[in-house]
Amino acid sequence: MEHLLIIDDDKDICLLLKKYFTKKGFSVDTALNGEDGIGLLKKKNADLVICDFKLPDYNGLEILQKIKIISSSTQVIIITGYSDVKIAVDALRRGAFDYVTKPLYPDEILLTVQRALSSKMDSAPKSDTSKPKKTRANADKAYVVGSSQQAQLVQKHIDLIAPTDMSVIIQGETGTGKEYVAKSIHRNSKRTGQPFVAVDCGALPQDIAGSELFGHIKGAFTGAIADKKGCFELAHGGTLFLDEIGNLSYDNQVKLLRVLQERVVKRLGDAKPIEVDVRVIVATNENLRTAVEQGEFREDIYHRLSEFTIELSPLRKRQEDISIFAQYFLKLANEQLDKNILGFEKSAMMTLKSHYWHGNLRELGNVVKRAVLLCGDDNIKIEHLPQEIAMSDQGAIYNGGVSDGTPTTLKEVAEQAEKKAIIEVLERTSGNKTKTAELLDVDRKTLYNKMKAYGIEA
Repeated sequence: MEHLLIIDDDKDICLLLKKYFTKKGFSVDTALNGEDGIGLLKKKNADLVICDFKLPDYNGLEILQKIKIISSSTQVIIITGYSDVKIAVDALRRGAFDYVTKPLYPDEILLTVQRALSSKMDSAPKSDTSKPKKTRANADKAYVVGSSQQAQLVQKHIDLIAPTDMSVIIQGETGTGKEYVAKSIHRNSKRTGQPFVAVDCGALPQDIAGSELFGHIKGAFTGAIADKKGCFELAHGGTLFLDEIGNLSYDNQVKLLRVLQERVVKRLGDAKPIEVDVRVIVATNENLRTAVEQGEFREDIYHRLSEFTIELSPLRKRQEDISIFAQYFLKLANEQLDKNILGFEKSAMMTLKSHYWHGNLRELGNVVKRAVLLCGDDNIKIEHLPQEIAMSDQGAIYNGGVSDGTPTTLKEVAEQAEKKAIIEVLERTSGNKTKTAELLDVDRKTLYNKMKAYGIEA
């Protein structure tokens, strides 16, 4: 039986999720703050943690770091309000599996939990050989080649660089598809059919990163009860993909440089060199050249890795690709949820195209999946999108239509501000309408009428 730990300061959410997942066959523990959650995790390892980003004692990034130090293989899903998506994306960069936004829908969370557990392995490295596993194949479906000039250029670069053995740096924001590009290079190379090992350096606690990358022998340190191969050995003959390379400590950067130069590794605690034949592809969401100039990344490693660089643009800079990706995510969501939504109403698609997309493809995929879950019609409408997207500056609803983002009357300005204020306070009170009415200084009946008028659900 797989074990879940739910950390949220809202007792009702903890109770709701515990009952729901217990009925689904999971073992579940709950905690109302981060300290208690960490205490439970130390006593009993969890396969997955569902954690609210805003806790009384820790924020999501702090609790994520503590969880990964205790158990690097434990998957973490962050609960967040949509106004905090930008922060949640940072959690993904640091090792969270995914995030879900409030209001919570059990079916949506269950799907995310199932995906997280299906991709969970005993160690951080993820290996993909010539016969793709079902879970990895499903992950690959989350990306398609766009029609924009930038997307076509990236595909051209993949085709150009794949047949060589050159090292590659892939730069782009979180969620832009860096691992997909790395896997495309591997599958179109002479190494196809050999291992593809992906390592998220951002999710590796510093005290075990050396062991994960280079391996160790029995007795090398406390807890080393058996010999272990590192990622370089696991990827022998194939490709090693190091995601968020900039997070490696200085010591591990030195060891990495030695491997790149000599093509041999030494397991921790062992003096015996092991030859490895590995193509190295790295990814980062920061500019490594800038990191070098600031002394945060070794210049010699940078030059070893930067034989070829591929830049991935954020989704907001290639709006013509959004409809392509949205349709593809719609197809995937229909399959996952056993539904048959046909497409998007024009106003809904316009709203998607105007959104900033801090989380890029990952965020778009989550939004489309939730919309499919909520949609009872043939086509997704604005009302099926999260309120913060539906009422964004570029995609606000006015008098039943969609504007270009600029209110045309004073009444529209007031309505937009009023709706935004109600949504924000509802998020702060976790949907508690009594508290929301008190904070907004209106009676409950007035609040209900306003929510009904603006189409706000909570």
